[in-house]
Amino acid sequence: MTFHWPSLVAILASYLLGSLSFAVIVSKAFGMADPRSYGSKNPGATNVLRSGNKAAALATLVLDAVKGWLPVFLIQQFGAAWGLDTGVAALAGLAAFLGHLYPVFFGFQGGKGVATAAGVLLGLSWLLGLATGGTWLIIALFFRYSSLASLVAAFFAPAYYLIGGGIAWPFSRTALMAMIVMSLLLAWRHRENIRRLIAGTESKLGSKKTTERTTP
Repeated sequence: MTFHWPSLVAILASYLLGSLSFAVIVSKAFGMADPRSYGSKNPGATNVLRSGNKAAALATLVLDAVKGWLPVFLIQQFGAAWGLDTGVAALAGLAAFLGHLYPVFFGFQGGKGVATAAGVLLGLSWLLGLATGGTWLIIALFFRYSSLASLVAAFFAPAYYLIGGGIAWPFSRTALMAMIVMSLLLAWRHRENIRRLIAGTESKLGSKKTTERTTP
């Protein structure tokens, strides 16, 4: 894959879009406290939900997913005219994901990236997004740990892409590598959750405990 100025512009624009911390933006629009000041202090939908405002949490979740999906979708649909292929789309998705984790507009203090990563997968292929989302749901229903579900889904996403590549969706080695990087970063951002899972102190879905849970 050869980089040229449309590719670089698309990747930079995707990072800037990803840097919009919707947990903070939505909370401010709803007249709520900054999510970085309570709970896990992570700007994501799960922490916004701790405020008790389900509408704000849902808006955050959807917008965080959209900012991962939109650049990938646009490049997939209209990028060919500019020489942009699936590999560039995947790198743009990775850039949006990195923007969520390390947002330039918010002091590089971002969330854990689950919703944004899901949006990227949906942009690459709705089937891939469905398979990965289904994995998250199955693990969450059986074990009731959001963090565990996110980690398992992150592990399986590149595997699904590799297995279905060339059959259910076009295969790109660059896209596969971008997904592996996202999976590794998701695991790193969930390192505290991993420690609590091993120790048996991680909060379950629906628990009223105030200990930190995973933040999309």
